[in-house]
Amino acid sequence: MKKADDIDPLDRKFSLASLSGKGVRGKYYSRVKKGSNLVRLSPEVAHLFPTEAAVNQALLSLAELSKSLPHLTKRPASSRAKAPRAR
Repeated sequence: MKKADDIDPLDRKFSLASLSGKGVRGKYYSRVKKGSNLVRLSPEVAHLFPTEAAVNQALLSLAELSKSLPHLTKRPASSRAKAPRAR
């Protein structure tokens, strides 16, 4: 049994009967089926990029920069894990 402290205050305020309208099964199915890629930004990053367009522009700029400087995006051969030698 739940204690009084465990009960969400919104549970007491709202009930399914009091909600207007009925839920529609599959209402957003077509949108989800098309696909979406949601990413939660930390507050510090969200402050720097306040809009979706700003985030997209920054990421596209970074992608273009990485294409023009491929040596910066690859690990040097010395840092790669070496396979153990057979004895």
